[in-house]
Amino acid sequence: MEAYQAFFDAHYDRTARALAIVLDDVDLAQEATQEALFRAWTRWARVSAMERPEAWLYVVALNVGRRLGRRQSRARSGGPLEDRAGDGPGFEQQVEGRLALADRLRALPPRQLEAVVLYYLADLPVGDVARAMGCAEGTVKATLSGARRNLGMRDIERSGT
Repeated sequence: MEAYQAFFDAHYDRTARALAIVLDDVDLAQEATQEALFRAWTRWARVSAMERPEAWLYVVALNVGRRLGRRQSRARSGGPLEDRAGDGPGFEQQVEGRLALADRLRALPPRQLEAVVLYYLADLPVGDVARAMGCAEGTVKATLSGARRNLGMRDIERSGT
């Protein structure tokens, strides 16, 4: 189970942070991530053999989060980015920048936010984002383009693409 533990360690925080942005609920994101990782553990032989098991994890976690979110009418826990800055030089600028980004992200329509989080933060390829969102790759590309326009980031590309 060392391989599963390494997978868990590599993907828990990243998945939970990405879901917290999409779901706008840190607790719900953590619960969905834990459930998805449990499902990965119970199917580890199959999941570990996949070309991109992290994509499977994001899709399952997102679906679990949506399902749990529909069932729960909980108060929002605040944004996921507000608690991430560390103390030290530039602390106030870091907080201000992150809060401004969080506000801009929250202003996006839900589908654009979902696409941005899955593509840029979860680092999924367009095909995996399309599967997670249940749409065509062209729709994802158009959605990302609209999101970049809305964020004032017309010419921004993800590193490594």
